[in-house]
Amino acid sequence: MPEKPARPLHLDELVARLKPREPLKSAEELPLEMSVMLAATATPQVYLSVAASKGRNMGQAYEVKLSVRGATLGVHALPPAIETRKFGPEKDIRQRQKEWPDFEGYLPDHLPLRPLPRRLPSDLVVPPRVQSAALPDRPRDVHQATTIFAPDNRYTFNDTAFPWCTVGRVDTPGGQASGVMVGPRHMLTCSHAIQWNSDGTAGWVKFTPAYFDGSAPFGVAWGTWIYWEELKVFGPSLNRTEGQHDYVAVVLNNRIGDLTGWMGSRSWSDDWDGEPYWSHIGYPGDLAGGQRPSYQGSIALDGSFWDREVHTRIFHQGDVWPGQSGGPFFAWWDGESWPRVVADQSGQTSDENSASGGAHMVDCIIRARNDFP
Repeated sequence: MPEKPARPLHLDELVARLKPREPLKSAEELPLEMSVMLAATATPQVYLSVAASKGRNMGQAYEVKLSVRGATLGVHALPPAIETRKFGPEKDIRQRQKEWPDFEGYLPDHLPLRPLPRRLPSDLVVPPRVQSAALPDRPRDVHQATTIFAPDNRYTFNDTAFPWCTVGRVDTPGGQASGVMVGPRHMLTCSHAIQWNSDGTAGWVKFTPAYFDGSAPFGVAWGTWIYWEELKVFGPSLNRTEGQHDYVAVVLNNRIGDLTGWMGSRSWSDDWDGEPYWSHIGYPGDLAGGQRPSYQGSIALDGSFWDREVHTRIFHQGDVWPGQSGGPFFAWWDGESWPRVVADQSGQTSDENSASGGAHMVDCIIRARNDFP
């Protein structure tokens, strides 16, 4: 049996040991993919124009405009449904955890590296859009998203350095959530954000890494397959069993991770209970209407005693709000230039919030990456 990984780094240790770096090479030759669905009776004609524009706080920008002829006006062209793949462990998950305890991350040479995301400049700061309110009474074991524990320690940012660009906004027919790249074309998010259809398919999933105020600096990608295990989580309320399995691995239609890089993953260990190693990123609806990512560091996680380590709810008092569900809880380990995600945000009660992770989550990522490299 391999030794358990060394403990994660506290933020002060991370800042002291991991030095920022600038890009090692240019990214100008890398393609940026954008797409839009259009209704048409025949292949439409597309005309392209490019005009220079003054980008706010970004220097020179260009407006790329597409003019389409042959589209059927007034008709919606919705993305197709996504295939889903349920799986069970091929062998005892504890044995599988020994063989595949984690997956490594990837820091591309064309991206800068920063251990903490830069705060917004003053001219981009906006006041919160929603005030947190008292939660209605509900059974203690029923979780929803989400609770803010005063003082609110989140801050919004628009930093596109690694690893902050690996996290993005997830859009589905049911609304908006958060997700993180965990492979070249593999995104981790929560199961309750997915529209689970009665025919076994799922509704469309759109992922925009580093999304900020409508900007898509790395393009967009669409889901083609969704990997899930044991049960589908519908939400918004989650019981204990649903909270243990509130994650999915979404296979995307292009290798957008080659542009953004991706976080590694790691199975949860109860050895880490109670220590504030962890950070979280998501797209909260209260701070900027889900239009901007927020960051919070130094969060303590505590695995549930009854759930153990293989599939578990992990409790915390990080500050989360609807829209942050699916966003990663991650930390850094000494000697590695990427963080590792151990869980994604799932739900809450008035006393604690909960994330979903464990060896089964890593197994889900492994299967999606093995089937779709």
